[in-house]
Amino acid sequence: MTPEQQKKKGGTRLVRTEKPARTPAGGKKKKEKAARTPKQQALRILFIVVIVLAALIVAVGGAYLLLVRPPDMSKPIDRPSVSDGGNVDSNQPGVEDGDDDRELSDRKEDFYTFLLVGRDTYGGGNTDTMMLASYDVANQHLNVMSLPRDTLVNVSWDIKKLNSVYNMYGGGDKGMTALKEEVGELVGFQPDFTVTVEWEAVGKLVDAIGGVYFDVPRRMYYNDLSQNFKIDLKKGPQTLNGSQAMQLLRYRHDSDDSGHILNSGYVDGDLGRIKVQQDFLKTTISQCLEKIGDASTITKLAKIFMENVTTDLNLGNLIWLGQSAILGSNGNGRLGMENVSFITMPWVSANGVRSRTYNNYPSYVAPDVDEIVQVVNESFNPYTTDLRQDELDIMYVNKDGTLATTGGVLADTKYNAWIKGYSGSSGSSSSASPSPSPSTEPTTPEVPDVSQSPDVSPSPSPSGSASPSPSTSPSASPSTSPSPSEDPSVSPSASPSPSPSQTDSGTDGPPAGIPMD
Repeated sequence: MTPEQQKKKGGTRLVRTEKPARTPAGGKKKKEKAARTPKQQALRILFIVVIVLAALIVAVGGAYLLLVRPPDMSKPIDRPSVSDGGNVDSNQPGVEDGDDDRELSDRKEDFYTFLLVGRDTYGGGNTDTMMLASYDVANQHLNVMSLPRDTLVNVSWDIKKLNSVYNMYGGGDKGMTALKEEVGELVGFQPDFTVTVEWEAVGKLVDAIGGVYFDVPRRMYYNDLSQNFKIDLKKGPQTLNGSQAMQLLRYRHDSDDSGHILNSGYVDGDLGRIKVQQDFLKTTISQCLEKIGDASTITKLAKIFMENVTTDLNLGNLIWLGQSAILGSNGNGRLGMENVSFITMPWVSANGVRSRTYNNYPSYVAPDVDEIVQVVNESFNPYTTDLRQDELDIMYVNKDGTLATTGGVLADTKYNAWIKGYSGSSGSSSSASPSPSPSTEPTTPEVPDVSQSPDVSPSPSPSGSASPSPSTSPSASPSTSPSPSEDPSVSPSASPSPSPSQTDSGTDGPPAGIPMD
């Protein structure tokens, strides 16, 4: 076949030949582009970088707005309901039926409540620092109320101290849930969020802000050889680093180099200790507000916080709360120290509760009902409607040594029968048993003797907590009180057992302020 025929045949491989260069219409050739100068190349690269950075800023900013958000308040707070059923003694107060449900519309805007819990690895992990906090972002007010560790609570086990609740439920989430519910019974509402802090976290935060300048109120020296732990602080103003800050917070009493206790520490005991801790925390907040003024440092502190605490707040929530306090929020201005308040729960003596395990009278306090309702409504209540006294479940001691509660139902169903039997078998010769009284009229508790300060320490001593911390976890869920424990792993606070004449809080009715039928 001729080459022409071969070309027309299908499947034949084409043989490329050079083609004449095409010229645009008009017969002119296209000009070649001139090479870019180094300056033009640099400007082109810079332009691309600017475009990429702008895209990243938009992306990061969008993610920031999505992540850094106020805490989610889509669910209403649980408000403890007061029980009116069960076996209620005639000398216990009647409880008015009330509407315990609160709608989300009843909440104050940008008002958050927190249960702050401090745990010390040197003290067996007990929750000896417990504080109720509220942050009113809209009005830039921060209020903190210390809850004494020896607060008498309505539980089924023997040692009825508030700081025993967490460990009795096995710690962790169950323990924290139970503790939050118990605090709710004392103040009338359950806090929105919980924050559990190990003391080591406080040290890291203090180091992160470059130390805290604080006036140490006294010489502090304690040497615990068994735990390789030492407190050694000079008296006077000084900048405390993280380690020294933890020493200050843990200090309870002095010892010699061998660890032998030399004195009781603060002149006014644990009331002095709780005051020093509050002063230090307030000073730390003040210096944080002064030293921190940028979002990056706030984010850094929030990350340190998240790595060393257990909380149901997320990182974005913490950053938002930090920015609201330090940089202000929605034109409300920043948080000022004049709007930061630390107080201790108003209390009355509640001694006279006998321990079945140790056959003595541990030291107890109970909320002063009139005062705590007023304080909570003024500074901590997240609702627009005031709390009522009948929404609290406050324990009190009758003149005959039996226990009662404003909620109407005593969790420890064995105690009153036991104490009556104990009093009957002891007779009048026993000076340690509560004094029975035929009177059923309610009386107002006497003002506690300030010379005998109750054990209201918010944190354990370096040598270990003196409060009970049973190691056996109850099988019941947090909504049900665990079985009474007759053998706590640690004995109750060492305090003189009051004689019948010393039990000044015993009444045949509730503390002052509780409505009676």
